[in-house]
Amino acid sequence: MTLEIRDLRLTAIVGADIRIERLATGFDFTEGPIWNETGQFLIFSDMPGDHMRRWSETGGIATFRKPCNMANGNCWDRQGRMLTCEHATSRVTRTAADGGITVIASHYQGRELNSPNDIVVHADGGIYFTDPTFGRMEYYGVKRAPQLDFRGVYRVEADGSGLRLLVADFDQPNGLCFSRDGRRLFVNDTMRGHIRVFAIGADGGLAGGEVWAEVKGDGQGLPDGLKIDRDDNVYCCGPGGLHVFDANGHSLGVIHTPEIVANFNWGGPGYRSIFLTASTSLYRIPTLTPSPDAA
Repeated sequence: MTLEIRDLRLTAIVGADIRIERLATGFDFTEGPIWNETGQFLIFSDMPGDHMRRWSETGGIATFRKPCNMANGNCWDRQGRMLTCEHATSRVTRTAADGGITVIASHYQGRELNSPNDIVVHADGGIYFTDPTFGRMEYYGVKRAPQLDFRGVYRVEADGSGLRLLVADFDQPNGLCFSRDGRRLFVNDTMRGHIRVFAIGADGGLAGGEVWAEVKGDGQGLPDGLKIDRDDNVYCCGPGGLHVFDANGHSLGVIHTPEIVANFNWGGPGYRSIFLTASTSLYRIPTLTPSPDAA
């Protein structure tokens, strides 16, 4: 069973017949997929392999960057530059069009960040990222003791200035995404198994933080990658595969995946394919509802 339907509205969002296509395999642990619309290719990370790769329909798999400081989450900023969370260095970096790399964040109040994990950019250019300790564990990063005694969510300005700790009461914050109107930020907590929602203030700060949805189901996997589609449905990696929620946090169902899925993103023509970074492989599934980036 590929599609676990908890609410019949799910079939209108992703289709009734889900076909999961494996595009490539043989990796260590895949993460951080982002679609490059201009070049029509996908970039994704392989943390344990210390290797960032690209995939395209015509070129297949190629190396994008190796070594990559055990990169995890990636996104584009408002100028089309790539932002990357690095597990091995506890940094957030920005890659310019010429390949030059600038450090955006690395320390908070003189102490190293834990291991920046996932990252998004607001319409105002502000950069938000989560900072759990997964990158200080063996295999997924470099084993070392944390310098901070909390796992937080941060914002840094578009130019890399003004790093601010916004929330510090998570167990392990992970995936995050904005509501379509940019007024709310959703953040999941991997170990607590839920998604929280925050109101975004005029200064970019966060308020609230109540539990918005529980990510429950059968199978392996925990809350990880988190994104929203063009119709305000929220998707979250979790037990058994990719969970889909409506705009009110009601669980519509689960797209079951062959391997534990850590992250995903839309891409391809019209942004109507979902690319899944799932353990040792990269998968693709068609969908009826595209990314907010679709024209």
